[in-house]
Amino acid sequence: MDTSYMTIDSSEDIKMIRESARNFAEKYIRPYLMEWDETQYFPREVFRKMGEQGFMGVVIPEEYGGTGLNYQAYITIIEEISKVCGSIGLSLAAHNSLGTNHIYMFGNEEQKNKYLPKLASGENLAFWGLTEANTGSDAMRMQSVAQKDGDYYVINGTKNWITHGISGDTGVVLVRTGDLGDSHGISAFIIERSFEGFGAGKKENKLGMRASETAELVFNNCRIHKSQLLGNEGEGFIQAMKILDGGRISIASLSLGIAKGAYEASLRYSKQREQFGQPISNFQAIAFKLADMATEIEAAELLTRKAGALKDAHLPMTKISAMAKYYASEVCVRAATESIQIHGGYGYTKDFPVEKFFRDSKLCTIGEGTSEIQKMVISRAVLKES
Repeated sequence: MDTSYMTIDSSEDIKMIRESARNFAEKYIRPYLMEWDETQYFPREVFRKMGEQGFMGVVIPEEYGGTGLNYQAYITIIEEISKVCGSIGLSLAAHNSLGTNHIYMFGNEEQKNKYLPKLASGENLAFWGLTEANTGSDAMRMQSVAQKDGDYYVINGTKNWITHGISGDTGVVLVRTGDLGDSHGISAFIIERSFEGFGAGKKENKLGMRASETAELVFNNCRIHKSQLLGNEGEGFIQAMKILDGGRISIASLSLGIAKGAYEASLRYSKQREQFGQPISNFQAIAFKLADMATEIEAAELLTRKAGALKDAHLPMTKISAMAKYYASEVCVRAATESIQIHGGYGYTKDFPVEKFFRDSKLCTIGEGTSEIQKMVISRAVLKES
């Protein structure tokens, strides 16, 4: 079997990208992350700075204003940012892999030239609207509709759980243009914040990822020109499934970063904290927890890197990206849980970073397809192969 696609880029370029992302997170994120978390403040200015670093259009080609890097670089950037703050990692991932990437993958040249440069530079922030209040995993039963009116479409409905639902400038929404439950009855449109009849609704008050803005999108007779349609009418659902394939690499990378952040904090603490006259890392009960965390994180990274390598090689990756997202997100939760246990009572306080990793970690098993949905995707793939 050809495994040439599995070559992991450990070049000097990747090392430089890792150092750049790490330095950025330490300078512009770490000093403020608890303040942002406590107040649910979305630091829009940080994303403009990330645009200057090339982090807002990582895989977008240079001709459209992007950095033109591969998925190994992208995984590295998301991981390093998320090791410091999951909220910022999540927003960065959503901007890159969902809204921006949808326009890049399915937009025509006019659309790409119009929207991608401002998104890749960080001047504009992307959103992506698929989920509704009653249609999460069951997206084909969405209630938001676009009715054709000559050269225009009129959109009505509400989207829920949308990252950057208030602050996003440009995004992609999936709405029904055909029959309920028809996979060919959904279309994708590029939406600008300034469009009349389009606005933001309720902002969610969340357990974790509190500095990543999550809110409703509300459409009330929003009239848009047919030139905002991505691809052809009826292709939206198929497009969305392909976008989610890549999006799962993003959430796997986010999970990897949070898990590494929790593990590294636990490793440091276990060497410094003494009980019974010695560091607690000397006790097998703690050492074995660290061993399990390190092993699972290593496995999660290999799966995530494999999914990225397949994506870069333009090879089928639905199964592997679902595996990476499923496994890495579950590892993330386990690592964050064990990190609290290793820290004991201190881990339950906001004086140490692990309580935030613990709260942030759970979203990774839910966003962009729950663990249960990933198992459905994986099981269908393996049964089809057999």
